Amino acid sequence: MRRRTGSGSAAEYHRLTQIGDGEFSDQQYMVVRKPIPWKSIFLASFLFAIGTTLLVMGSLLVSGFLIDERYADRTWPLILLGLIMFIPGSYHVRVAYMAYFGYDGFSFDDIPSFD
Repeated sequence: MRRRTGSGSAAEYHRLTQIGDGEFSDQQYMVVRKPIPWKSIFLASFLFAIGTTLLVMGSLLVSGFLIDERYADRTWPLILLGLIMFIPGSYHVRVAYMAYFGYDGFSFDDIPSFD
């Protein structure tokens, strides 16, 4: 049965079968498989890679190893920006990894999508 809504879009409705008083229908336990959120995984990988690079560069600036000390005023902004990018990137890459290999308690539904 299709019913038109006021916005012009068609919404689809299905009637549930009446089983009895207090019983449950199997339709409410059906799991809808969503596609893998590739855009979100690529963004998380990008954040992870850039955040790691910024953290390494900031650490090298702080230690003075391989990078000239005259750029010392750029150390803490690099480390802070690196942390801001590294933390969510590493978390979502880990969730995607665990979901891909089927670990219990992890699924691609835990990763927000851009759809």
